[in-house]
Amino acid sequence: MDEDDIFPRRSDDPLLALQRQDLDPLSIDELAGRIAVLEAEIARTRAKSESAVNHKASADALFKR
Repeated sequence: MDEDDIFPRRSDDPLLALQRQDLDPLSIDELAGRIAVLEAEIARTRAKSESAVNHKASADALFKR
């Protein structure tokens, strides 16, 4: 499954803009900061995904699917 199938791209898509950003002008400290922010966002996204899976499992158990 292609990533574009999951996340359709719009011209104002922030993920697309992030991927296209030129990293050459960034310093090592700026790159480290960027990595820290992206890792925090990955952790936040994983936590939300886990919460959604748990919520769905609870609902399925409640309605005995």
